[in-house]
Amino acid sequence: MNSFVSTGTASSQDPDAIANNGFWPDIVPADFRSRHRLDGTVTADRLEGALLAAVATVNRNLRDWQARQVAAGHATVAEVPVPIWQAPGVYLGLYQRAVYSMAHASLIERYADFDATNSGRDRAERLVDPAESYRRDAVWAIAEIEGRPHSTVELI
Repeated sequence: MNSFVSTGTASSQDPDAIANNGFWPDIVPADFRSRHRLDGTVTADRLEGALLAAVATVNRNLRDWQARQVAAGHATVAEVPVPIWQAPGVYLGLYQRAVYSMAHASLIERYADFDATNSGRDRAERLVDPAESYRRDAVWAIAEIEGRPHSTVELI
């Protein structure tokens, strides 16, 4: 997979944690930057914007699941009982994977337009697959939280 690892500029200060809705945990941009190996070429503002959009998308997709958990008396994801076959903390890990993957897909797409030369267009075409892979990872993590299968069928 492509990432934004380079010997480029140093990162400006990452923003503080992004407040979430209370059920899901706050998102720490420095953790995302570290886990996804993003260097300073991804500015703090872009990082924060991608994470905010990803949180909005993932939370919207999980709103019904969250509502069922809250109705069952679980005020936070940490209080939701984990099925016996799953590891403790699985919902938190899957949520972070969904948010981080969605944000990374967005960043890849945005950085594809960084260079409008022929080499830039070629690079943009090469980045489509990794962006879709990150987006697929996000969708699969959401499906796993909801207990749905990962497969998607499209009619032609």
